[in-house]
Amino acid sequence: MGVRLMVVDDHRLLAEALASALRLRGHRVLAAAAPSAGAADLVVSRAPEVCLLGTSTPAEPGVFEPVRRIKRERPQVAVVVLGPVPSPRGIAAAFAAGASGYVRHDERIDGVERAMVKARAGEAAVAPQLLQGAFAELLNPAAQPDDEGARLLRILTPREVEVLVRVAEGEDTRLIAAGMGIAPSTARTHVQRVLMKLGVGSRLEAAALAARTGVLDRAAYPGSAAGGGAP
Repeated sequence: MGVRLMVVDDHRLLAEALASALRLRGHRVLAAAAPSAGAADLVVSRAPEVCLLGTSTPAEPGVFEPVRRIKRERPQVAVVVLGPVPSPRGIAAAFAAGASGYVRHDERIDGVERAMVKARAGEAAVAPQLLQGAFAELLNPAAQPDDEGARLLRILTPREVEVLVRVAEGEDTRLIAAGMGIAPSTARTHVQRVLMKLGVGSRLEAAALAARTGVLDRAAYPGSAAGGGAP
């Protein structure tokens, strides 16, 4: 028995080609469309058994918002995502949004058809090799580039972050002490500790490093604009 479905893809021609191939296999295609603000509305109004949703950016924030909308208003519709080889995050995001399956967009039509039938039956439709790849990456994650700004914020205490921001704003030891309500000698000690932790030899170098790594934009301390009063 054929599946009653809709095909939504980033590229209308691909959507129509896939729809044509599935019609030849006996499935009833209600519509083939390019994704837009109205794609979810169309699926909700036509209520297919299965929606094939193509995307080229499975890890982008908000890309699966149409899936959430469809599942919220038409929970009986099974959504199968067609996309590139995803990261574990991409697969997780698809299923978290309510998708019933994830199929590579270069999968043969037989594989797409099997995924549709499994999804309609309420089963998870994910190719074993995709799951294996996802688990492999989760167990042996690739090293991510170090975020130098985040590293610096981790090694500095909140008070040292405030000292660094004040140094970057051009305050001398007397102004730092007055602004923080501490003795000048204590302020001087804080400055020296910050320089040591940053591995720099001068206040100017510290200020340049803080600006280059984005520390100034992300710094949060009592009274700072960035922190909004955060501790």
